[in-house]
Amino acid sequence: MRKQAVVAERSSGNVFADLGLPNAEDRLTKAELARKISEIIVKRRLTQMEAGELLGIDQPKISALVRGRLGGFSLERLVRFLTVLGRDVETGMRAGS
Repeated sequence: MRKQAVVAERSSGNVFADLGLPNAEDRLTKAELARKISEIIVKRRLTQMEAGELLGIDQPKISALVRGRLGGFSLERLVRFLTVLGRDVETGMRAGS
């Protein structure tokens, strides 16, 4: 049996860009915001129902959010969730943006 060589490439730091997906920067930002929201929910020991009530969305949407299914969430909405959870959100423009 012949062994095949494994080729590894250094990441750009954005897995979505590495995969050639459209809107890679927005996808990465949404993923980072969702991760932070999930951390806060866990840290506060909130149930998904409690988190949903606090954020004004239903439990299935909280489930989607914490599982990284972010298609139904805009950047603005995720930022608003963090604000409701008592977090300030800094935005920054990258060169070329």
